[in-house]
Amino acid sequence: MLTFFLMGLLVHLIFFASIFDIYFTSPLVHGMTPHRTALTPPAQRLVLFVADGLRADTLFELDENGQTRSPFLRNVVEQSGSWGVSHTRVPTESRPGHVALIAGFYEDVSAVAKGWKENPVEFDSVFNESTHTWCWGSPDILPMFAKGASGDHVYTRMYPAEMEDFAAQDASKLDTWVFNEVKTFFEFAKSNETLSTKMWAHEVVYFLHLLGLDTNGHAHRPMSSEYKENIRTVDKGIQEVISVIEDFYRNDKKTAFIYTSDHGMTEWGSHGAGHPSETLTPLVAWGAGVNGPLVGSNQQFEDDFLQEWKLNDRKRVDVNQADIAPLMAALIGVPFPLNSVGILPLEYLNNSDQYKAECMLTNTMQILEQFTVKMIHKKETTLSFLFSPFIPLPLSKGQDMLRTARIYIQQQQYDEAISLCKSLVNLALEGLSYYHTYDRVFLGISVVLGFVGWISYAFVLIVKLHTGLSQPISKLDKLRSNDHLPAVFTGAGMVITLFLLIQSCPWTYYIYCLLPIPVWYAVMKETRIIQNVINLVLTYPAKSIGYLLLFILGIETMVASFFHRQVLTFGLVSFAGWPLLSKRFQQNKVMSFSWISFSFILAVFPLMPVVGRSPNITLVTAAGLLTVICSFIFLCSFEMAKATLVETTVSRSVYAAQVASIILSVYIVNTTHSSLADKHGLPLSSQVISWTTLASSLLTPLLSSTFIFQRLLSINLSLMSTYVLLSTGYEAFFPLVLSCLVFIWINLERETIRFHNIPPAEKQLSMINFAQKSDSTHVRHLGLDDIRRSYFFIFFIVTAFFGTGNIASVNSFDPASVYCFLTVFNPFVMGALMMWKILIPFVIVMCAFESIQVSTRLSSNSLFLIVLVISDIMALHFFFLVKDYGSWLDIGTSISHYVIVMSMTIFLMFLSRLAETLTTWRIGLQEKIKHHFT
Repeated sequence: MLTFFLMGLLVHLIFFASIFDIYFTSPLVHGMTPHRTALTPPAQRLVLFVADGLRADTLFELDENGQTRSPFLRNVVEQSGSWGVSHTRVPTESRPGHVALIAGFYEDVSAVAKGWKENPVEFDSVFNESTHTWCWGSPDILPMFAKGASGDHVYTRMYPAEMEDFAAQDASKLDTWVFNEVKTFFEFAKSNETLSTKMWAHEVVYFLHLLGLDTNGHAHRPMSSEYKENIRTVDKGIQEVISVIEDFYRNDKKTAFIYTSDHGMTEWGSHGAGHPSETLTPLVAWGAGVNGPLVGSNQQFEDDFLQEWKLNDRKRVDVNQADIAPLMAALIGVPFPLNSVGILPLEYLNNSDQYKAECMLTNTMQILEQFTVKMIHKKETTLSFLFSPFIPLPLSKGQDMLRTARIYIQQQQYDEAISLCKSLVNLALEGLSYYHTYDRVFLGISVVLGFVGWISYAFVLIVKLHTGLSQPISKLDKLRSNDHLPAVFTGAGMVITLFLLIQSCPWTYYIYCLLPIPVWYAVMKETRIIQNVINLVLTYPAKSIGYLLLFILGIETMVASFFHRQVLTFGLVSFAGWPLLSKRFQQNKVMSFSWISFSFILAVFPLMPVVGRSPNITLVTAAGLLTVICSFIFLCSFEMAKATLVETTVSRSVYAAQVASIILSVYIVNTTHSSLADKHGLPLSSQVISWTTLASSLLTPLLSSTFIFQRLLSINLSLMSTYVLLSTGYEAFFPLVLSCLVFIWINLERETIRFHNIPPAEKQLSMINFAQKSDSTHVRHLGLDDIRRSYFFIFFIVTAFFGTGNIASVNSFDPASVYCFLTVFNPFVMGALMMWKILIPFVIVMCAFESIQVSTRLSSNSLFLIVLVISDIMALHFFFLVKDYGSWLDIGTSISHYVIVMSMTIFLMFLSRLAETLTTWRIGLQEKIKHHFT
């Protein structure tokens, strides 16, 4: 079975990776020529301010006294500049936001692998095209633009990473540091002729990355006084820096200024998803070459912000985030970034119609060249009779439209030239998308064939190894039935390989296209088993159809829960009726009533608000203390049961230590959040204890007894202490309620096999020992009830994932959960801790499932195979639901669903081994056994 596990892991990793090759390949193409406008630009230099994590509404709105928080920028909007809202795309994170702003394209997901810090692929940017660029700010953002630049003309000045502390007394000091450094820099340049000469050159960029707002937003929420006061600090700092810059350049009116943000932030201090509070960011531009305020009348937008912000009389010009890169290029006359897909927002430019038309033509040529390179590359790597060009824009048409636009400009028909260029840009962008997704259908079919083949193979294995439908056949029959199969599948593999070789396809294409060959070969070798299944279905057609419809309904219910958490409530309420429907209620009324009660309690969680909106440490404290009380009740029940054995001195000590650890965790959570609220930072003692608790959480259970309930209690107590440290509100109750419900589930499943007259593994459930290997002769075949057990398990896993959150909360970044461990920004460590918080309920359910397999005399692999089939069918369902049209929230959600289900399946493979380790292994210590006699 180890071979199957490794093979299954490899196959699922391939399926997981396929979604990125199909939907998330890099949009970049190389080999283009830079294009710039030949006319003299209006500005010689540009100053870019990026306030990380700034929401548009928080900047532009008036406070409770009717006053603006940004008097300087408000005056710019009303008196001297242009403004609007910049619309970002998911994921609303710092790195992709800055890439869109400065390089003009929306980054592919490969950047996740490097924590948004380095360049997974090289790309061009406004900084790279400039003569000199000076940057000040965060070490998380600046290096990626310096590293990718050709030459050494991008200079960075960064504060230490340790300053990015969510527990800092005042995170606005990050912005103050930047402003002070810039002022010092300009003062120094006055006495340094070499530096001054560089600064007086044309095409110079100054970039100020202001991280204070993002840090304060995470730590205190965007509605907090700290966040709003930080806006005032930034406004004042910008005013002072501009004064210094204008003084240095002797007010030559050749400096352009842009103020914007990389992403917004939800009201509970997170970002990453597609909520309007995350995707709507401010844009204010002024200075050389920028239009002054335009009168606005009858402005129509989807939102009502104009009335709220009292800016009805000032024209609002909205842009896509990538449009800001060509705007900066046009202002200072540098070549448009080679990979930019932004469209120049002409309404921001204050220049001659000729200059606007020439800039629009340059923008068009730059995007059209990307389309041309992409098309030529695809044509060269596709067989001529299979190549399907983008019909709306043949190469000749594009060149004809460019020539016509040039003629319009020569004839001073600038409006016609601009209109024609915009039409050509839109066609070129459609064509870029067409060729970027050219192989999507082909790859999708290959992956689906592999998916269906793998599900079929897992089903065949279930029937062959774990049911009575498999009949031994003679070697001669086997040979006759399969004699042509090797040749057929080998030939198919060779044809596919040759086809891909001729087209010079990437190596990943070979994997996706050849994977179905061995999988389907393994299925077709078992034709006799498939025939037996078909015969059984034909023998009982009505029953078979009924069970199939019930199976489909169950899977669709779980699929629906990904879109609406409330479906989980419906499912759990339905589960509550299981003892009544299966006549277990009369057998064991106490357990049945407990099952019904805890099913209803767990059903409440999906109806609660998503975790993260409002931290409530009182609830965390209550959950920890309730866990301690439940643990004492459970331990007392051991004493009262008086089983033949229960305790050793070591086991009693372990339980005592684990209960004490939970109490200590509650104390740490309270002291840590109290310290942070008082802005005293994270206490070192709290940090040390938190990390020690986490490190010991997977080792401590191995010291306890391996008898079923004692080991499960030890595992849950150990995990609960860590979960308390990672909790900020009501979710701290979730693993406690879930643990109680799965404990009852184990007992009821034991009653179920007795009801079906199946001899149990032991006379008493408490006597089952995980460490004792079960006799293979006592392992029974699978029955229909085992499909129900597997479904319960998958449903509990989905509940464990979405019980306290949804897609947005999973995608969004909210570091409040990890404040007991660290407060200095570290995306990998923080991400790993939050991932472990998600996985803790998984481990609880998985250990319970392991117990059920042992207590119901099933092979450790049989139920897991059914689970694998159910989860893979769900994954295939979500594969078909993935889309790349509609709102960016819908696109991101559809992809997230597939990624989550595939990740869940992969994690289940590892967690099954982890659960086996946690339940069966024991670290031996010298101990005195205490016996109990009946």
